[in-house]
Amino acid sequence: MAMTKYRRHSMVFGMSLATYTLIHVVISLLGIVSGLIVVLGLINGKRLGGMTGVFLVATVLTSVTGFGFPFDHLLPSHKVGMISLVVLTIALLARYAFHLAGKWRSIYVITAVMALYLNVFVLVVQSFLKVPVLKALAPKQTEPPFLIAQVMVLALFVVLGILAAKKFCVEPTKSAACGVTDV
Repeated sequence: MAMTKYRRHSMVFGMSLATYTLIHVVISLLGIVSGLIVVLGLINGKRLGGMTGVFLVATVLTSVTGFGFPFDHLLPSHKVGMISLVVLTIALLARYAFHLAGKWRSIYVITAVMALYLNVFVLVVQSFLKVPVLKALAPKQTEPPFLIAQVMVLALFVVLGILAAKKFCVEPTKSAACGVTDV
């Protein structure tokens, strides 16, 4: 079904589709900005407890609200949302249930970076769908500009993930040597 059909007639949780979309986008951008701060904190040996909470909650809400849009079949965005929620569940368990102990430290770092990557991946997809100059460059999202953008984003997150995994450690006996601080 065409999205224009939904835009004319749809309400989502008592809101117009435009209002719901705006809320979803704001939450998503909050998740991306706070996630970038958290990942940079990990690279610098900081836990950033409060910002981590904002990042994880906003990113969960981004995925959950993504399922509120009208649809008539399972879309790629739904699959990304499902993967994101699984990754976020593991990140939440690693951070709050297992307190980053032992292997949970690296599991947390990897899943936090993955969750942020998935959010940015969707941002790139949506940018190529909604921003006219980008849509003109890659109307089917199979053209080189789209593929180059996604490969660059993936490469960036692989580097960030490796740096974060190497630099962030929380074992009590090593925390002074690692420079980890809980901010």
